[in-house]
Amino acid sequence: MSRPHRIAILALEDVATLDLGIPGQVFWAVRGPSNEHLYEVRACSPGRVAIQTCAGYSVLPDHDLDLLSTADTVLVPGIHGGGPLIDGSLDPRVRDALRDAAGHARIMSICTGAFVLAAAGLLDGRPATTHWRNADLFRSLFPRVRLDPNVLFVDDGDILTSAGVAAGIDLCLHVVRRDHGREVANRTARRCVTPPFREGGQAQFVERPLPEPNGTTTGPTREWMLTRLDEPADLAALARHARMSVRTFTRRFREETGLSPARWLITRRVEHARELLESTDLPVDEVARQAGFGTAVSLRQHLHAAVGVAPLAYRSSFRVPAASGT
Repeated sequence: MSRPHRIAILALEDVATLDLGIPGQVFWAVRGPSNEHLYEVRACSPGRVAIQTCAGYSVLPDHDLDLLSTADTVLVPGIHGGGPLIDGSLDPRVRDALRDAAGHARIMSICTGAFVLAAAGLLDGRPATTHWRNADLFRSLFPRVRLDPNVLFVDDGDILTSAGVAAGIDLCLHVVRRDHGREVANRTARRCVTPPFREGGQAQFVERPLPEPNGTTTGPTREWMLTRLDEPADLAALARHARMSVRTFTRRFREETGLSPARWLITRRVEHARELLESTDLPVDEVARQAGFGTAVSLRQHLHAAVGVAPLAYRSSFRVPAASGT
Protein backbone atom coordinates (compact mmCIF):
# COMPACT_ATOMS: atom_id res chain seq x y z
CA MET A 1 0.00 0.00 0.00
CA SER A 2 1.34 3.45 -0.87
CA ARG A 3 2.10 5.89 1.90
CA PRO A 4 -0.40 8.62 2.83
CA HIS A 5 -0.15 11.99 1.12
CA ARG A 6 1.83 14.25 3.45
CA ILE A 7 0.28 17.61 4.35
CA ALA A 8 2.29 20.19 6.29
CA ILE A 9 0.35 22.98 8.00
CA LEU A 10 2.46 26.09 8.54
CA ALA A 11 1.32 27.93 11.68
CA LEU A 12 2.44 31.53 12.02
CA GLU A 13 1.92 34.06 14.81
CA ASP A 14 -1.67 35.19 15.41
CA VAL A 15 -2.99 32.25 13.43
CA ALA A 16 -6.74 31.95 12.85
CA THR A 17 -7.81 29.06 15.03
CA LEU A 18 -10.50 27.56 12.81
CA ASP A 19 -8.30 27.89 9.72
CA LEU A 20 -5.63 25.95 11.62
CA GLY A 21 -8.05 23.19 12.56
CA ILE A 22 -9.93 22.75 9.29
CA PRO A 23 -7.29 20.84 7.29
CA GLY A 24 -6.50 18.50 10.16
CA GLN A 25 -10.17 17.60 10.57
CA VAL A 26 -11.08 17.30 6.90
CA PHE A 27 -8.02 15.42 5.68
CA TRP A 28 -7.96 13.20 8.78
CA ALA A 29 -11.49 12.10 7.87
CA VAL A 30 -10.48 10.89 4.40
CA ARG A 31 -10.28 7.09 4.41
CA GLY A 32 -9.43 4.41 1.89
CA PRO A 33 -11.09 1.03 1.19
CA SER A 34 -9.69 -0.54 4.37
CA ASN A 35 -10.41 2.54 6.48
CA GLU A 36 -6.79 3.60 6.16
CA HIS A 37 -5.86 7.27 6.27
CA LEU A 38 -5.16 8.68 2.82
CA TYR A 39 -3.52 11.82 4.20
CA GLU A 40 -0.98 12.41 6.96
CA VAL A 41 -1.37 15.85 8.51
CA ARG A 42 1.40 17.49 10.54
CA ALA A 43 1.92 21.06 11.78
CA CYS A 44 5.04 23.17 12.04
CA SER A 45 6.20 26.62 13.05
CA PRO A 46 9.46 28.53 12.56
CA GLY A 47 11.87 27.11 15.13
CA ARG A 48 9.14 24.80 16.43
CA VAL A 49 8.04 27.52 18.84
CA ALA A 50 4.62 27.98 20.43
CA ILE A 51 2.33 30.10 18.27
CA GLN A 52 -0.14 32.57 19.71
CA THR A 53 -3.59 32.22 18.17
CA CYS A 54 -6.14 34.95 17.61
CA ALA A 55 -8.33 33.31 20.28
CA GLY A 56 -5.99 34.06 23.18
CA TYR A 57 -4.24 30.73 23.60
CA SER A 58 -1.10 29.18 22.14
CA VAL A 59 -0.44 26.03 20.15
CA LEU A 60 2.84 24.14 20.03
CA PRO A 61 3.43 22.35 16.70
CA ASP A 62 5.51 19.17 16.73
CA HIS A 63 7.78 20.21 13.86
CA ASP A 64 9.90 23.06 12.54
CA LEU A 65 10.17 24.36 8.98
CA ASP A 66 12.08 21.26 7.88
CA LEU A 67 8.66 19.60 7.67
CA LEU A 68 7.99 21.53 4.47
CA SER A 69 10.90 19.86 2.69
CA THR A 70 9.22 16.42 2.79
CA ALA A 71 5.60 17.54 2.30
CA ASP A 72 3.44 16.73 -0.70
CA THR A 73 1.14 19.64 0.15
CA VAL A 74 1.86 22.73 2.23
CA LEU A 75 -1.10 24.62 3.68
CA VAL A 76 -0.95 28.09 5.24
CA PRO A 77 -3.91 29.04 7.48
CA GLY A 78 -5.07 32.62 7.86
CA ILE A 79 -3.38 35.08 10.20
CA HIS A 80 -4.71 38.18 11.95
CA GLY A 81 -1.48 40.14 12.22
CA GLY A 82 2.19 40.25 11.36
CA GLY A 83 4.30 41.57 8.51
CA PRO A 84 2.34 40.07 5.60
CA LEU A 85 -0.74 42.05 6.70
CA ILE A 86 1.14 45.23 7.59
CA ASP A 87 3.74 45.92 4.95
CA GLY A 88 3.93 42.69 2.94
CA SER A 89 7.10 41.53 4.70
CA LEU A 90 7.82 37.95 5.71
CA ASP A 91 10.31 36.17 7.94
CA PRO A 92 13.13 35.16 5.55
CA ARG A 93 13.13 31.66 7.01
CA VAL A 94 9.46 31.23 6.14
CA ARG A 95 9.91 32.84 2.72
CA ASP A 96 12.77 30.55 1.77
CA ALA A 97 11.04 27.42 3.11
CA LEU A 98 7.89 28.18 1.13
CA ARG A 99 9.81 28.89 -2.06
CA ASP A 100 11.75 25.65 -1.70
CA ALA A 101 8.53 23.72 -1.02
CA ALA A 102 6.88 25.19 -4.11
CA GLY A 103 9.41 23.30 -6.19
CA HIS A 104 8.01 19.92 -5.19
CA ALA A 105 4.75 20.39 -3.26
CA ARG A 106 1.23 21.64 -3.86
CA ILE A 107 0.70 24.93 -2.01
CA MET A 108 -2.60 25.97 -0.40
CA SER A 109 -3.87 28.82 1.74
CA ILE A 110 -7.00 29.62 3.69
CA CYS A 111 -8.24 33.20 4.07
CA THR A 112 -5.38 35.63 4.84
CA GLY A 113 -2.88 32.82 4.41
CA ALA A 114 -2.82 34.17 0.84
CA PHE A 115 -0.95 37.21 2.20
CA VAL A 116 1.82 34.87 3.32
CA LEU A 117 2.03 33.19 -0.08
CA ALA A 118 2.05 36.58 -1.79
CA ALA A 119 4.74 37.87 0.55
CA ALA A 120 6.85 34.86 -0.40
CA GLY A 121 6.46 35.81 -4.06
CA LEU A 122 4.51 32.68 -4.95
CA LEU A 123 1.42 34.43 -6.31
CA ASP A 124 2.98 36.98 -8.65
CA GLY A 125 1.12 36.96 -11.95
CA ARG A 126 -1.26 34.25 -10.75
CA PRO A 127 -4.97 34.22 -9.86
CA ALA A 128 -5.78 34.03 -6.16
CA THR A 129 -8.40 34.93 -3.59
CA THR A 130 -8.62 35.86 0.07
CA HIS A 131 -11.32 37.10 2.43
CA TRP A 132 -13.35 39.83 0.72
CA ARG A 133 -12.82 42.23 3.65
CA ASN A 134 -9.06 42.18 3.06
CA ALA A 135 -9.18 42.66 -0.70
CA ASP A 136 -8.22 46.36 -0.79
CA LEU A 137 -5.29 45.82 1.56
CA PHE A 138 -4.14 42.81 -0.42
CA ARG A 139 -4.21 44.73 -3.70
CA SER A 140 -2.24 47.61 -2.20
CA LEU A 141 0.47 45.28 -0.89
CA PHE A 142 0.61 42.80 -3.77
CA PRO A 143 -0.47 44.53 -7.00
CA ARG A 144 1.13 41.83 -9.17
CA VAL A 145 -1.33 39.18 -7.98
CA ARG A 146 -4.52 38.69 -10.01
CA LEU A 147 -6.82 38.86 -7.02
CA ASP A 148 -10.47 37.82 -7.29
CA PRO A 149 -12.20 38.47 -3.95
CA ASN A 150 -15.59 37.40 -5.29
CA VAL A 151 -15.05 33.62 -5.27
CA LEU A 152 -14.83 30.91 -2.62
CA PHE A 153 -11.56 29.45 -3.85
CA VAL A 154 -9.17 29.48 -6.78
CA ASP A 155 -7.53 26.32 -8.10
CA ASP A 156 -4.52 27.32 -10.17
CA GLY A 157 -3.08 23.83 -10.37
CA ASP A 158 -0.13 23.68 -8.01
CA ILE A 159 -1.27 26.68 -5.93
CA LEU A 160 -4.76 26.96 -4.45
CA THR A 161 -6.18 29.78 -2.34
CA SER A 162 -9.50 30.19 -0.56
CA ALA A 163 -11.61 32.80 1.13
CA GLY A 164 -12.33 32.85 4.84
CA VAL A 165 -13.26 30.13 7.30
CA ALA A 166 -15.97 27.94 5.69
CA ALA A 167 -14.41 28.42 2.25
CA GLY A 168 -11.38 26.61 3.66
CA ILE A 169 -13.59 23.55 4.12
CA ASP A 170 -14.76 23.92 0.53
CA LEU A 171 -11.17 24.07 -0.68
CA CYS A 172 -10.07 21.02 1.31
CA LEU A 173 -13.02 18.98 0.03
CA HIS A 174 -12.25 20.17 -3.49
CA VAL A 175 -8.71 18.85 -3.12
CA VAL A 176 -9.99 15.52 -1.81
CA ARG A 177 -12.33 15.33 -4.79
CA ARG A 178 -9.47 16.18 -7.14
CA ASP A 179 -7.19 13.57 -5.55
CA HIS A 180 -9.64 10.71 -4.94
CA GLY A 181 -12.92 11.41 -6.71
CA ARG A 182 -16.42 12.41 -5.76
CA GLU A 183 -17.40 9.36 -3.74
CA VAL A 184 -14.50 9.71 -1.30
CA ALA A 185 -15.04 13.46 -1.02
CA ASN A 186 -18.76 13.08 -0.40
CA ARG A 187 -18.20 10.48 2.28
CA THR A 188 -15.64 12.74 3.91
CA ALA A 189 -18.13 15.60 3.88
CA ARG A 190 -20.76 13.41 5.52
CA ARG A 191 -18.27 12.44 8.20
CA CYS A 192 -17.55 16.12 8.81
CA VAL A 193 -21.29 16.94 8.67
CA THR A 194 -20.82 19.59 5.98
CA PRO A 195 -22.23 20.08 2.48
CA PRO A 196 -20.06 18.13 0.03
CA PHE A 197 -19.78 20.78 -2.65
CA ARG A 198 -19.92 24.50 -3.21
CA GLU A 199 -18.64 25.71 -6.54
CA GLY A 200 -15.35 27.60 -6.27
CA GLY A 201 -16.69 30.38 -8.46
CA GLN A 202 -19.65 31.00 -6.17
CA ALA A 203 -19.76 34.46 -4.62
CA GLN A 204 -18.16 34.83 -1.19
CA PHE A 205 -20.80 37.20 0.13
CA VAL A 206 -24.18 35.56 -0.29
CA GLU A 207 -27.14 37.38 1.19
CA ARG A 208 -29.29 35.06 3.26
CA PRO A 209 -32.24 37.18 4.39
CA LEU A 210 -34.72 35.91 6.92
CA PRO A 211 -37.62 34.06 5.24
CA GLU A 212 -40.72 36.02 4.44
CA PRO A 213 -43.53 35.65 6.98
CA ASN A 214 -45.20 33.14 4.68
CA GLY A 215 -42.01 31.07 4.52
CA THR A 216 -41.46 31.77 0.81
CA THR A 217 -38.12 30.45 -0.42
CA THR A 218 -36.66 28.92 -3.56
CA GLY A 219 -35.47 25.85 -1.62
CA PRO A 220 -38.37 23.54 -2.59
CA THR A 221 -38.00 24.55 -6.22
CA ARG A 222 -34.27 23.81 -6.13
CA GLU A 223 -35.06 20.35 -4.77
CA TRP A 224 -37.66 19.92 -7.51
CA MET A 225 -35.08 20.95 -10.14
CA LEU A 226 -32.65 18.31 -8.86
CA THR A 227 -35.17 15.56 -9.57
CA ARG A 228 -35.56 16.77 -13.16
CA LEU A 229 -32.02 17.49 -14.29
CA ASP A 230 -32.62 15.59 -17.54
CA GLU A 231 -35.58 17.79 -18.47
CA PRO A 232 -35.55 21.27 -20.06
CA ALA A 233 -35.79 24.04 -17.47
CA ASP A 234 -37.90 27.07 -18.25
CA LEU A 235 -37.44 30.08 -15.97
CA ALA A 236 -41.14 30.93 -16.07
CA ALA A 237 -42.04 27.36 -15.08
CA LEU A 238 -39.56 27.46 -12.19
CA ALA A 239 -41.03 30.74 -10.99
CA ARG A 240 -44.54 29.28 -11.17
CA HIS A 241 -43.43 26.28 -9.13
CA ALA A 242 -42.06 28.67 -6.49
CA ARG A 243 -45.28 30.73 -6.71
CA MET A 244 -43.34 33.88 -7.52
CA SER A 245 -42.98 36.24 -10.41
CA VAL A 246 -39.96 35.62 -12.63
CA ARG A 247 -38.35 38.80 -11.32
CA THR A 248 -38.87 37.92 -7.66
CA PHE A 249 -37.79 34.31 -8.19
CA THR A 250 -34.58 35.32 -9.96
CA ARG A 251 -33.71 37.89 -7.29
CA ARG A 252 -34.44 35.60 -4.37
CA PHE A 253 -32.65 32.65 -6.00
CA ARG A 254 -29.47 34.71 -6.28
CA GLU A 255 -29.84 35.99 -2.72
CA GLU A 256 -30.13 32.43 -1.41
CA THR A 257 -27.49 30.71 -3.54
CA GLY A 258 -25.16 33.40 -4.88
CA LEU A 259 -25.88 32.19 -8.42
CA SER A 260 -28.45 32.78 -11.14
CA PRO A 261 -30.93 29.92 -11.70
CA ALA A 262 -29.25 29.08 -15.01
CA ARG A 263 -25.75 28.99 -13.53
CA TRP A 264 -26.92 26.95 -10.52
CA LEU A 265 -28.60 24.43 -12.83
CA ILE A 266 -25.53 24.06 -15.06
CA THR A 267 -23.38 23.47 -11.98
CA ARG A 268 -25.73 20.78 -10.67
CA ARG A 269 -25.83 19.13 -14.11
CA VAL A 270 -22.04 19.09 -14.34
CA GLU A 271 -21.87 17.53 -10.89
CA HIS A 272 -24.40 14.86 -11.88
CA ALA A 273 -22.46 14.13 -15.06
CA ARG A 274 -19.26 13.76 -13.05
CA GLU A 275 -21.00 11.33 -10.71
CA LEU A 276 -22.23 9.25 -13.66
CA LEU A 277 -18.79 9.25 -15.29
CA GLU A 278 -17.18 8.11 -12.05
CA SER A 279 -19.71 5.51 -10.96
CA THR A 280 -21.10 4.01 -14.20
CA ASP A 281 -20.01 2.73 -17.59
CA LEU A 282 -22.76 4.60 -19.43
CA PRO A 283 -21.79 5.93 -22.86
CA VAL A 284 -20.99 9.62 -22.91
CA ASP A 285 -24.11 10.33 -24.98
CA GLU A 286 -26.28 8.74 -22.29
CA VAL A 287 -24.45 10.60 -19.52
CA ALA A 288 -25.13 13.82 -21.39
CA ARG A 289 -28.81 12.96 -21.71
CA GLN A 290 -29.29 11.99 -18.07
CA ALA A 291 -27.42 15.08 -16.87
CA GLY A 292 -29.61 17.35 -18.97
CA PHE A 293 -27.04 18.49 -21.53
CA GLY A 294 -28.72 16.70 -24.41
CA THR A 295 -25.62 16.00 -26.48
CA ALA A 296 -22.10 14.82 -25.85
CA VAL A 297 -20.81 18.02 -27.45
CA SER A 298 -22.67 20.16 -24.92
CA LEU A 299 -21.49 17.98 -22.03
CA ARG A 300 -17.91 18.18 -23.27
CA GLN A 301 -18.06 21.97 -23.42
CA HIS A 302 -19.50 22.39 -19.93
CA LEU A 303 -17.29 19.75 -18.32
CA HIS A 304 -14.17 21.25 -19.86
CA ALA A 305 -15.18 24.70 -18.64
CA ALA A 306 -15.69 23.33 -15.11
CA VAL A 307 -12.72 20.98 -14.65
CA GLY A 308 -10.58 21.40 -17.74
CA VAL A 309 -10.92 17.90 -19.21
CA ALA A 310 -13.17 16.00 -21.63
CA PRO A 311 -15.62 13.31 -20.39
CA LEU A 312 -13.51 10.27 -21.30
CA ALA A 313 -10.38 11.81 -19.81
CA TYR A 314 -12.32 12.58 -16.64
CA ARG A 315 -13.62 9.02 -16.45
CA SER A 316 -10.14 7.54 -16.94
CA SER A 317 -8.82 9.68 -14.09
CA PHE A 318 -11.61 9.07 -11.57
CA ARG A 319 -13.47 5.89 -12.51
CA VAL A 320 -11.20 3.50 -10.63
CA PRO A 321 -11.05 5.35 -7.26
CA ALA A 322 -14.78 6.01 -7.31
CA ALA A 323 -15.65 2.39 -8.13
CA SER A 324 -13.32 0.82 -5.62
CA GLY A 325 -15.68 1.16 -2.69
CA THR A 326 -13.41 3.61 -0.90
